[in-house]
Amino acid sequence: MSYDQVERAKKLAIGTNETVKSLESGTAKSVYVAMDADQKLVGTITSLCQQKGTPIVRVDSMKQLGESCGIAVSAAAVAIVEE
Repeated sequence: MSYDQVERAKKLAIGTNETVKSLESGTAKSVYVAMDADQKLVGTITSLCQQKGTPIVRVDSMKQLGESCGIAVSAAAVAIVEE
């Protein structure tokens, strides 16, 4: 699973709440969801992505997803946001 696009993105919505906000506002271009995240946390995100037609990329690790975003904590979900 590639984290490259997250690392290169200019603008991110990091975390489940920010990812949901970006999906609801229509600014999310793609969403990355960690497979080791609690499915209760990311279930809403998955549903919104399906409704909005936003691509979902599943990655292995919350820890590595957080690191790819440049933060010191894990992230269950991240959206690459339009500028």
